[in-house]
Amino acid sequence: GSVGLNISQGSLSNWAAGGDDFSLAVNTVLNLYAFYKNGKHSWDNTLDFNLGYVNTTSLGSRKNDDRIDILSKYGYALGPKWNISGLFNFRSQLFDGYTYADDQRTFASTVLSPAYVLVSPGFDYKPAPSFSFFISPITSRWTIVLDDTLSNRGDYGVEPGKHSRNEIGAFASANYIKDFNKILSYKGRLDLFSNYKAKAKNVDVFFTNVLNVKLTRVLSLTYSLDMIYDDDVRLFGPSKEGARTQLKSVVGAGLLVKF
Repeated sequence: GSVGLNISQGSLSNWAAGGDDFSLAVNTVLNLYAFYKNGKHSWDNTLDFNLGYVNTTSLGSRKNDDRIDILSKYGYALGPKWNISGLFNFRSQLFDGYTYADDQRTFASTVLSPAYVLVSPGFDYKPAPSFSFFISPITSRWTIVLDDTLSNRGDYGVEPGKHSRNEIGAFASANYIKDFNKILSYKGRLDLFSNYKAKAKNVDVFFTNVLNVKLTRVLSLTYSLDMIYDDDVRLFGPSKEGARTQLKSVVGAGLLVKF
């Protein structure tokens, strides 16, 4: 696994071009892996945790990253490259999140609001140690919104006043983890889900990428890019009732320790 800490700070005084007098950004990244194999049995586990805050003189403190993502996959080998498998995935965040517009902030998320739980039996194709492709024709996914404020608004696709929503559909997941050399490493995952109950053609997408460039033994450059499209998350547009492709990118330089 690996753990990283990126810190950037800026300050201005009588700067004609303008800007904030003070700014500070702190981002932490934790990636843990546990892979087990014994005969025909295999068990792959990953945990990703990202947390970041930005503080400026004019805007105050704002969260710019917050994600916990647990993926566990058990497999029984049917052949050299194919497994029959069961997959479990949990995604959420730990702290309150807000959207900002016209000097106003709107409460948008908190721990377990939303959270996504996915259980999927299927088949796993592993042509190489660094790559796997999982596919399932029948998958159950739950969207959880425990916070009453968000639940009563009907955010994240739940019915107003309800705290969860279940979907049944098809699921596919591609995973790639690779150390290209002692300097460059990459970790990426693409999840696709199609709900059989409604709008099967509107495929939900979760795409996450982390690229590390090691500068010294403990210093590195880190770039992360997340892309999400969920047709049930209708919080965008002039009427705040439209679905949009969500993008989040973070670039940082700091400490990175692999173990």
